[in-house]
Amino acid sequence: MLLEGSCHCGAVQFAVQSVNPYPYQRCYCSICRKTQGGGGYSINLSADARTMKLTGAEHISIYHALLSQPGSDERRESSAERHFCSRCGSALWLFSPEWPDLIHPFASAMDTALPRPPEHTHVFLDSKASWVEIEAHPSDQMFKGYPEESIAQWHDRLGLDKQ
Repeated sequence: MLLEGSCHCGAVQFAVQSVNPYPYQRCYCSICRKTQGGGGYSINLSADARTMKLTGAEHISIYHALLSQPGSDERRESSAERHFCSRCGSALWLFSPEWPDLIHPFASAMDTALPRPPEHTHVFLDSKASWVEIEAHPSDQMFKGYPEESIAQWHDRLGLDKQ
């Protein structure tokens, strides 16, 4: 499925191909929540990084989150790159050099109508803000951290058509 997205001011537009386009995974970690989760969580999609087409690249800025180190006050810079528009601040996608074939557009930046997921997976609930109310359905899965099931495995388990 071709996913087309943009920032709020229109300075950046992008398109990328995805075989896993369902916006099912809600991440409550402090990084996602604070950088682009107005509802207290973010929704990341998965796409083929090699298919990225971009206009307005000169308006892209990249943020590397600072990660806490267990048992220490020190923090280290994440290798993951959170891309956003430097003009309006819209969060656009995440790219991690550890998985160079993948790019993770944020569902909030999509202009393409996305398919409705039959269930949701709620992740990093141990980082959820106290004011956030989880809207969970009986079939939803809940995790304190990150589940072992990948985005592709979730799509396969539910037998969702490759878009």
